Amino acid sequence: MKTCIIRGTQNKSIRRFLAAALWILIWQCLYWFVGEDLLLSSPWIVVTRLWQLAGTAEFWGTVGRSCLGIVAGFMGGVILGTVLGVLTSGHGAFYEFVRVPMNLIKAIPVASFIILTLLWIPSRRLSVFISLLMVLPMVWANVDQGVSSTDRNLLEVAKVYGFSRWKTLRHVYLPAVLPFLKSASKVALGFAWKSGIAAEVIVTPLGFIGKKLYDAKVTLETADMFAWTAVVILLSVCFEKLFGWLLDQLGSGEVRK
Repeated sequence: MKTCIIRGTQNKSIRRFLAAALWILIWQCLYWFVGEDLLLSSPWIVVTRLWQLAGTAEFWGTVGRSCLGIVAGFMGGVILGTVLGVLTSGHGAFYEFVRVPMNLIKAIPVASFIILTLLWIPSRRLSVFISLLMVLPMVWANVDQGVSSTDRNLLEVAKVYGFSRWKTLRHVYLPAVLPFLKSASKVALGFAWKSGIAAEVIVTPLGFIGKKLYDAKVTLETADMFAWTAVVILLSVCFEKLFGWLLDQLGSGEVRK
């Protein structure tokens, strides 16, 4: 059984690698077809430019500032969404009260939020708030559903055996909510990066990735646009894997309060 699992994992990794390689080949073919660096950079040019950027202290400072803001917004959205999800589960009136702003957040375009909140929030802090705002309704809805789906028989068993509140939370509610939270976080983290970088592009705060993307667009530095976009994609994927791993450890009991 263990050998089959390992073999299946290896096959999945190979398929993913081949799929990525095929898309890179398609990208290269499109570059040859277009034949104009101003319109489309080749994979090799982008990798070369990314390597050059990574060799400067300014690059890492820019990445660090954007990461700090967007990850802070994401974590704030996860924490606030989790708290609200727990509070609204099983409380119909409060659920309906919270549902109204959550639906509004999902319906209003991100650009509108960015422009409106720019009146009250400094441009260097805007990505934090926008990321939090985009993550909040997704996490809230999933946690609310997860708590509501908790097996009532298990709750009764916990009550019969005299489980404390912490023990009931740890052994009954947490296993029920974690799959919902993990599913939400995968989508929410991508939205956090997209919305956070969009905020930076619109307000162009100095020393952030969004500002670099905007400058590259204005100066027609196509290779830089692709390179910074690749940085955002890599950061999003890495943080998604890291957060998923942390949730797995929390579920297995390796991370304890």
